[in-house]
Amino acid sequence: MNRSFAVLGLGKSGRAVARELAENGAEVIVADKSEELVNSMADDVTVAMIADLTSAEAIKGLGISNVDVVVVTMALSLEASIMSVMVAKELGVPHVVAKAKSKRMGEILSKVGADEIVFPEKEAGKALSKKLLSEDFLDYFDISDDLCILEMRPKDEWVGKNLIELDLRKKYDINVAAITVDGKMKASIDPHMVLTKESSLLIITSKKNYKKLI
Repeated sequence: MNRSFAVLGLGKSGRAVARELAENGAEVIVADKSEELVNSMADDVTVAMIADLTSAEAIKGLGISNVDVVVVTMALSLEASIMSVMVAKELGVPHVVAKAKSKRMGEILSKVGADEIVFPEKEAGKALSKKLLSEDFLDYFDISDDLCILEMRPKDEWVGKNLIELDLRKKYDINVAAITVDGKMKASIDPHMVLTKESSLLIITSKKNYKKLI
């Protein structure tokens, strides 16, 4: 089942996140106060709306109560970011990601309910969107035009099996470079080791193949 998202704020990173999520089959609601920016996204996402994101009533009117994730990208507007985070959590959104321009802003957004803080100098919109596409994805890095590194939790159907049984290279065309066990990343992998839900895998794959893991 595809996950659903609301991206609030259509600056450069907000547009990048929204487009990448939509291109990978997610349902995406976007909102911004700029009619021009909203119109530019209308054909790319599920719903695009003009809204004053400093207004609680305007945010409630977006219909975001049933989305899986809200992404708040107005790092230059603390008022809009705080209001968007607070309203999203009041509406019961399970996971709210907020972009912050400073550590202090990040602390404030965490206090008002943000589940995850993203600093623009550390994480680009496309990388963030790849993490958001699956609850199993923990991190994503581009390493070339064609290759990427993905850190992820084992899928539910992988838990209780070892790498020999799973044969991930054949099924997904991916290479497991390391596995985290008891909080420690191990590059020397025992193919007979049974994966648990607490494990994480560091995978090298082509960018076109990561979609198979969603």
